[in-house]
Amino acid sequence: MLLFIVASAGWGIFFITDTLQMWHAMLLLVIHGCAGVLWQTPNQLLLYDIVGPADLPSAVRLNAMARYLGILVGPAAGGVIMLALGPSHGIILNTVFYLPMLLWLFWAPISAQGAVAKRLAVRGLADIVQTIRVIGTYPVLISMTLLAGLTSFMIGNAYHAQMPGFAVDLGHGDPGVAYSVLLAADAAGALLAGIALEAWGRLRATPQTAIVLAILWALSLLAFASVGIYSLAIALLFAAGFFELSFNTMAQTMVQLNAPANIRGRVVGLFNMAGLGMRAFSGITVGLFGAAIGIHWSLALSAAVLLAFLFVLLRRAHAQAGRTRASGG
Repeated sequence: MLLFIVASAGWGIFFITDTLQMWHAMLLLVIHGCAGVLWQTPNQLLLYDIVGPADLPSAVRLNAMARYLGILVGPAAGGVIMLALGPSHGIILNTVFYLPMLLWLFWAPISAQGAVAKRLAVRGLADIVQTIRVIGTYPVLISMTLLAGLTSFMIGNAYHAQMPGFAVDLGHGDPGVAYSVLLAADAAGALLAGIALEAWGRLRATPQTAIVLAILWALSLLAFASVGIYSLAIALLFAAGFFELSFNTMAQTMVQLNAPANIRGRVVGLFNMAGLGMRAFSGITVGLFGAAIGIHWSLALSAAVLLAFLFVLLRRAHAQAGRTRASGG
């Protein structure tokens, strides 16, 4: 939370003093990115402490829905603040929104296992290597960590930054409005996924199911990158948002429930490092290549390569499930 506050306050100070330079912006974005990655693991562990394993799938979905709700209504709320206060003071006000959460964290519930985990020594890279060795004996953890890493490495959320370009290429009215609608369609699909999965509750969480949902997500983005019809692009982004929340929350839940209790935080941390840290490389596969060959081709090729990897991962998960059934596990 403090890193988020530093990033927002930094933008405001540079805006007010009119001293913003490129390296300032890069530094603030790095701080903001680090905050997102560092926040995600304790966020997931707190969910487990608050609701327990029985209600964890619902808690993970609701938590993910809140993020997409922010994407859906955030631009409108931010626009009102910017119009009322201006960009400089508006971004400073943004820092205040973090304070309630920051204060609540001092009294946040924590389980006995969590209290023990806080006292464990952190040995840096040695912990990462040891955690990788441990999850190597847990097929579910390996599959879901690979799933998170592959989807983030190849695509991640890099296509969100390219929405203005897609809006211009689709040529439907005002590009600013078209961009907002495209981004909102992705977020609305994710919100519907959370509500549908919560209401239906029959989609069994298995590695195979999560991988199939990721395949459907990649197919939706491949189709989105290929179409030239605005209404169809909206529908495909809606589907992409639906499948993205579905496979991400399912993978997160399975990692939490299957991680060894004594190193659950480190396992979740490794999963989040794969899922969020690898997004840096999607800036190359989708972003940098997009500048070189066009945003449509870069997203389509990234989605196609991801699909190939996901089918290999699905085959591996099916084989592992067959061995487990054969051994009576």
